[in-house]
Parts: sequence; C-alpha cells; structure tokens
Amino acid sequence: MRSNNLFRNRRDFLRTSAVTLAAGALPSSLFPSKENPANTYFAPPTKPHRIILDTDPGVDDAIAIFLALRSPELHVEAVTPVCGNVPLSLTLPNALRLVEIAGRADIPVAAGAATPLVRRLVTAKYAHGSNGLGGVDFAEPKLKPVPETATELIRRIVRANPGEISIVAVGPLTNVATVLKSDPTIAPLIKSIVIMGGSLSGGNITPAAEFNFYVDPEAARIVFDSGIPLTMVGLDVTRKVLIRDEQVRALEAAQNPVSQAAGKILRANFDRLHKTSNAVDFAMHDPLTVAQLIEPSVVTLKDFFVEIETTGELTAGQSLGYAHGPVRRSPPLETGQPAAESPEPEFKPNAKVAVEVDPDKFFRLLLARLASPA
Repeated sequence: MRSNNLFRNRRDFLRTSAVTLAAGALPSSLFPSKENPANTYFAPPTKPHRIILDTDPGVDDAIAIFLALRSPELHVEAVTPVCGNVPLSLTLPNALRLVEIAGRADIPVAAGAATPLVRRLVTAKYAHGSNGLGGVDFAEPKLKPVPETATELIRRIVRANPGEISIVAVGPLTNVATVLKSDPTIAPLIKSIVIMGGSLSGGNITPAAEFNFYVDPEAARIVFDSGIPLTMVGLDVTRKVLIRDEQVRALEAAQNPVSQAAGKILRANFDRLHKTSNAVDFAMHDPLTVAQLIEPSVVTLKDFFVEIETTGELTAGQSLGYAHGPVRRSPPLETGQPAAESPEPEFKPNAKVAVEVDPDKFFRLLLARLASPA
C-alpha cells in the first residue's frame, strides 16, 4: 500500500512539475530526472501531524494556510485568527475566505484576540495591503466562524487529545498566551508550538524586534517561559526565502482555485510594493514555518535558550538567544545597599531555532503543493 501511495505522489508531482517548469518557476535541476528519479522528499507519513493553525492573514499567512491545507502530512484541526498584520475584523473574514477557497469548510475557524495582551495594536498594512490580502477583493465568505472563541476552541481540542496537538503560530502569540494564562495546567498537554517569529540577527520593524514579537512581546514571553517544546522559525532563515515574479507566474498558470487565489494575492502585493518601494521580491515567512513541519530538512535547527525582552523602551519584542551558558542579564541598578549574591540561571535550551535554510527545496515543495490539480 505504501509503494502505491508513493507512486501516486510521484505521478502527481511529475504532473505538477510540468506546470511549474513550463512557467519558468524553477531550474530543471530541481525536478525528477533519470539521475534523480524519485521525489521521495515529500511522501506523506502514515500518521499526519495534527495542528491548530494560529494566524493573522496577511499575504504570507494566506500562502501558509493554503500550504497546510494541501499537505497530507498535516491534519489541520482548526484555524484561529488573531490581530496582527491587520485587525481581527479583517484577519477573521480573511481566514474564512482562505479556508473556503481551499474547499475545507469542515475546518472550524474561531475568532481570537482583537488586541495584544497589554499594548495597543500595531499593524503591518504597509506590507500586506489595506485588507491584508494585497488589496485583492474576494467575495464575502459563506463560511461562518464557530461560536467558540479561539481560546475555548484551542483548550477543548488540546484537552480532548493530550500530547497529540501542535500549535503552529504564525502571527503574534496573543491567542496562545491567552490559552496558557486562562488554563495554567494545559502546557504539558500541548505536543509542541511551532512559531514564526523572532530573530537572532536583528529585527524587521525595529533594529531589535521582529514584527510578531514586537506586536505582543508579553505574549511571546509567556510562550517562551511555558516549558512547552518550541520551534522558532525567525528572520534568520525566512529572509532568505524570497518569492519572485517567475514563481508567481507558475501559480497563475496552474488551474486550481488555490493556485489562482495565491497568484492573485501575490501578484497584487508585488504590484503594490513595486510602486511604493521598487521591490522585486518579498519573504515567505509563514509558509516556511509550515514547510519545515512537512519536510524538516528544509531548515537546520539548533538548540538555544531564548528570552524575550519586554521592558526595553527601544527593544521590546527582541528575542535573545543563548547557545550556551552562562545566561547573564543586565547588571542591577546601584541602590547604595549591599548587593545580594544572585546565582546565574542554569543554562537549559527552551527552543529549537532555525539557523539555516534550503530555499530551492522550500520553493519546490511550495509550488508543487499549491499548483497541484488535486
């Protein structure tokens, strides 16, 4: 049975590759040939990884949602929109539209947080367009959100399936932190949290902070202090997966609702950014985070102890990674009182951080999945 499944996967991949190759999306060396006959990188596992996708759509979020929903390696239990790239009033209907376009009305979508835990919301409309989808006007979704809040839905699914559910969080971590705050005993029941956020090499909204952690640094701090197994896919790698015009043309050439919608969103965003900043590419942050769950060899992970800065006037949201001990903090203020001995915290990694990426393998996976007729 497994060999038959692999044959079907290879046959589908070859058919898809013809579409993307004809559109000039990727060099021919990346596709199956006599020298490299088997596309075994992306064969689905016998047991899909069960995930809740927490997201703030968002251009790259839209592509990440499509990738997750079209990958048999993943079983999406729910989609939980949060404020971030645009307000919740837009991320919620955007999520409903995208799930509907993918033909997955069976997946519950629950409204999450409309504001960060303690801060005013800062959005990224400058990067994602006024509606979050590059300015593309899709029809109003017929799909409706479930009555539960995102917090309630995440808690219910995790508690019904202890140790089975991973949360894939590609927006600000407000929803996830709210779950952990509202149910302090739930952390050991969550299999893992896979995060698009942070950076060990400088930010993209300030010199210190990546956008998702900048929007809600307190939420990120709660998550990184939770003791849950974490994977952080940050700017260190996501800035290296830049989608270009020829790859968008490959999606536009494929004839399925997902590729057509993805092509429209990406094309509109390309056109908008080119007018304002002369940009010729932009990063696929969130799809890479999903892709490394599907095919782990897309990135290289390294153990770090990561802490999130929350009090700095200029550095809130900064993620600091210690590859080894000692873990030192800023020296205490001089008070004139005798200094108390404060032992250095024990070094113990709390996250696997993506430090390297294979962009060709990533785009090979992304385009094959989104352009496939199935």
